[in-house]
Amino acid sequence: MHGLINTAIQVFLQDSYGPEVWAEVLMRADAGVSGFEAMLHYEDVVTDRLLQAAAVTLARPQATVLEDLGTYLVSHPNMAGLRRLLRFAGVEYEDFLNSLDDLPDRARLAVPELDLPRMELRQVTPCRFTLACAGGPKGFSWVMVGVLRAMADDYGALVTLDQVGATIEIRLVERDFAEGRAFDLGARTG
Repeated sequence: MHGLINTAIQVFLQDSYGPEVWAEVLMRADAGVSGFEAMLHYEDVVTDRLLQAAAVTLARPQATVLEDLGTYLVSHPNMAGLRRLLRFAGVEYEDFLNSLDDLPDRARLAVPELDLPRMELRQVTPCRFTLACAGGPKGFSWVMVGVLRAMADDYGALVTLDQVGATIEIRLVERDFAEGRAFDLGARTG
C-alpha cells in the first residue's frame, strides 16, 4: 500500500481523536512503526490491520471509519489543498461528479505509484448518478462516500448517497440547497 494511504489514516485519527487514540490504534494493529511516511510503501496487511484496529478502538464499523476519513480529506483545514484540487472541477456539484472519471489519472500525475481505483460515473437521469469504483485499496468506495458527501456540502448541494457493493448511487435532490463554501478559481495576489 502506498504510504499516502496510511499517512492519511494516521493524520485523520490524530486530528480527529488525538494522539492517545492514534497510539492505541497502532498498538492494536501491531504495525511495528510509530507512524507512516507518505512516500514509502507498506504491505497491504498493515493497512488492513490499521483499519481494523481503528474500528475496534473507536467502536464503529470499519465502513463508517472509512467514510469519516473521506469526509476529513475534504473538510478538515489541514487538507485544504486536496479540497482545492477537487474544486477545480467546476462551479457546480455535477461538474465535480463528471470529473471523477479522470481522478485516478490526475492523482498519478502527482504521485505515479499511487493506485486509486478506476472510477466510472454514469448519469442515469438528470438527477441520479452511479459511481463505480473498481480496483485500488480495499474499502475505497466508502472513502468516496465521505468525499462525495463533503463535496456536496462544499458546493451547497443536497444529495443522498447509497452504497451498493463498490458502486455508489448518488441522487441530487437540490442543486442550490444551501450556500456553498467560498471558492475562487482565480489566484489572489498581494
